Amino acid sequence: MQNQNQHNQRKAARIHEATFEPRIKKYFFWSGILILAVTVVGIILIPIWAIAGRMYINKYYDALFCELTTRALSFRKGVLFKTERTVPLDKIQDLTFKEGPVLRYFGLSSLYIETAGQSAQQSSDMTLIGIVDAHKFRAMVMDQRDNVTDHQSNSTSSEDSEHSLAPILKEINENLKKIENKLTNN
Repeated sequence: MQNQNQHNQRKAARIHEATFEPRIKKYFFWSGILILAVTVVGIILIPIWAIAGRMYINKYYDALFCELTTRALSFRKGVLFKTERTVPLDKIQDLTFKEGPVLRYFGLSSLYIETAGQSAQQSSDMTLIGIVDAHKFRAMVMDQRDNVTDHQSNSTSSEDSEHSLAPILKEINENLKKIENKLTNN
């Protein structure tokens, strides 16, 4: 089943590849500084973060990838610890924006992807921070999700009408009559 899903994802046509705001680098850098500043041990590590953190953040930024296809939303991130997620569009329930004061200061927003079967206590399946024109991207994802789910419901209803039970029951009935005739003749 998983191989079939991967095969279907490869066949899906790309609709849009999201790009990420370069300002996300400053956001991650200053978030790291803030986290280190609130811990006693972290204060000592601030100079190391100031040097090595920039290199890490640049590699992290270069590794960010998000793509909307005709069937799924794919996301990849990470340098040391890599994460790659593909969420079928028909499983997406909602895309939620969150913009706290720090994100707003850097001109960024977070897009949380919520999927079917996700509990309220569970965090988002995917969080995308810093997508360029995030509201437009959200609209594209939701429109494509609606296209996919509408197509699935239309194909299901047409399959139901094409594959009604009447012809199958009629064939079963004819076969049972043939069996009954053979048994009564023997």
